Amino acid sequence: MALQDRIAELQVREERARAMGGEEKLARRKAQGVLDARERINYFLDEGSFIESGLLGVSSVVPEDRDHTPADGKIAGFGRVEGRPVGLVSNDFTVKGASSSLTNMKKISHVKRVATERGFPLVFFGESSGARMPDNMGSRGMGTLLGNDASQYVRHRETPWATAILGQCYGSSAWYACLSDFTVMRKGAVLAVASPVLASLAIGQHVEPEELGGWELHSKVTGLIDRVAETDEEALDLVRTYLSYLPSHHNEPPPCLAPDSADDEPAAAVTDILPENRRRGYDVRKIISAVVDKSSFFELKPRFGRTAVTGLARLNGATVGVVANNPMFKAGALDVPGCEKITRFLVMCDSFNIPIVLLVDTPGFVIGIEGERMKAPGKIMNFMTALQMCTVPKLSVIMRKSYGQAYLNMGGGRNSDEVAAWPTAEVSFMDPEYAVQVVTWGRDLPEAEVDAIKREMDRDNEVWGLAEIYAAQAVIAPDETRQYLTRMLEIHSMRRSGGVGQHRLAAWPTTF
Repeated sequence: MALQDRIAELQVREERARAMGGEEKLARRKAQGVLDARERINYFLDEGSFIESGLLGVSSVVPEDRDHTPADGKIAGFGRVEGRPVGLVSNDFTVKGASSSLTNMKKISHVKRVATERGFPLVFFGESSGARMPDNMGSRGMGTLLGNDASQYVRHRETPWATAILGQCYGSSAWYACLSDFTVMRKGAVLAVASPVLASLAIGQHVEPEELGGWELHSKVTGLIDRVAETDEEALDLVRTYLSYLPSHHNEPPPCLAPDSADDEPAAAVTDILPENRRRGYDVRKIISAVVDKSSFFELKPRFGRTAVTGLARLNGATVGVVANNPMFKAGALDVPGCEKITRFLVMCDSFNIPIVLLVDTPGFVIGIEGERMKAPGKIMNFMTALQMCTVPKLSVIMRKSYGQAYLNMGGGRNSDEVAAWPTAEVSFMDPEYAVQVVTWGRDLPEAEVDAIKREMDRDNEVWGLAEIYAAQAVIAPDETRQYLTRMLEIHSMRRSGGVGQHRLAAWPTTF
């Protein structure tokens, strides 16, 4: 065959591959208002930057499938986001439901390996029906197809991973979502171990997709996703925003933007946000927004673990991770979901050299039967261990209450590199009113004696004792918080290592 004939055949094969599952299936998706796999790539990446890997790949297990599996249902390759390289896998549901088989799993392994070794993020667009049958059936199928990559589901957090769940997401597509550092889910999508059909057969009763693994379950109950989106486009925008805070790999610091003097203006409003009454709640997000660079706070898991607020932000252009107690929910007392949420966030920050700012206002941990059944002591110690193992700078600001073990978990007792406190701070073993109730439990005491006990419990809770023994390195006015944190981040910059930590949490399980 002449060269020109071979080139013509190449063009035919490429066109067939780019046609995906055919015009009819693509038209149905468009009518539903969702993007197809290639449209997602074009929307997400910088224009013209995509280089595909494995365009001509097809099913290699069932001969009859070779003419009906363009790109084997998973489009893989490399591109750029804001000029920086990324690896990408976009599931093409129009080809056998983007089910996993030998060829497309090789493509994923290759892109994952290149991204890890060359140092850039890996992004998944999750939409898959799971393993392809009959390809994966039988001992030969299991041994050949599912055993071809020993590191298939290993995370060591060398480069950031992000997933957008944009449809049915079962099997390996779900596994990669759970292994990712950031996962966004479009409403109407489903994330589960297996399809509702298989789940219904397994338990002997009908299961609805939303009940099995819808966005409300994973944003509010499991915490497996970080954000919820209304559309494909919004989900992809959120992934791009997330990556803008992260370094390309773990051996470089996060990107830093040019500071803007206008970012200092909201800092003066901090004093007005905190209520005079210590028992009144307030939205800690308003304090965060006043302290960090304007419009830079990017919250993670806002519907899960609402006793705490976590998110990425910028201070004077530099990326920081923010952990704050949330008095609007359970008065800021940390429960099991809150501990899990903070622990996962600390792991991500330490893995990618992101300094941590803790804003403290908590009466302690939620205690009771429900918490104990959810393994509260273990979750509290996981949180404590992760904080102590972090090797990035940690700055703690005690705004109001900091009681008991939560004082340590939120950075007190030298668990931060610097502890500052507002004049409104109160620190003790427990809330004085609860302490009085514990001491007087079951005793019929005169009111005067109870008042005397209360005065004793209230003694020395104020911030001055903390400062006098150097348990707080500074007492600052609330409106000085931004300036203080910016200056301290300069001081605690990791100069000797080029802004890179020791990554002692890099292999911490993504979910636990």
